Amino acid sequence: MNSRKTMIALTAFAALVVSAQASAFDGSQYAKEATVSIEQARALAIKAYPGTIVEEELEHKLGGSGLRYSFDIRANHVTHEVAVDAKTGNILENSRESSKDND
Repeated sequence: MNSRKTMIALTAFAALVVSAQASAFDGSQYAKEATVSIEQARALAIKAYPGTIVEEELEHKLGGSGLRYSFDIRANHVTHEVAVDAKTGNILENSRESSKDND
């Protein structure tokens, strides 16, 4: 396989992996109920607590509109849970997680 074909194949594979990851968050079956997209919610969460998102989900939970994105964001060896209302974009929670992962 020449280098051009190899590059095209690798680019196609990378695009497939990225698109699969983007749509594979926990609770994605509720996405049609949300007014705020996962991309918008990620941006709001990172603005509330800058770091790296290590886990994300969309869930029905009391508080706000009842539908929220929940993000675990890690920075400086500390993980925060940031919850974004999936219908309004309001930050519902921004708290340090209490687990042994925060050493």
